[in-house]
Amino acid sequence: MSTLNWAAEFPGSILACDINGIVLEMNEKAAEMYQRDGGRDLVGKNLLECHPEPARTKLKQLLETGESNIYTIEKNGIKKLICQAPWYQDGRRSGMVELAFEIPSGLRHVIRE
Repeated sequence: MSTLNWAAEFPGSILACDINGIVLEMNEKAAEMYQRDGGRDLVGKNLLECHPEPARTKLKQLLETGESNIYTIEKNGIKKLICQAPWYQDGRRSGMVELAFEIPSGLRHVIRE
């Protein structure tokens, strides 16, 4: 088994929760991103309690259905791509993972054939 911990210092935010919304893990970037909400203290907490409406209802739907939710946001002039998607263990849906990346200005778009 590999001991590679690639997610710890990954330049994007990674947060994983179980099927009930309990935060299981977060990397350094996620702890920084959610510092105002508790940072690392969010591990063990329910994400549903951390979200106001309508985000709470959307998260509950994602947890129940296993759908993905991918969108962009802008806050304080910084654009981010947010990807919320299910994760699986032994073929069974086990929760959700959220990836958040800053989108650089002038991002190159490539069309491949």
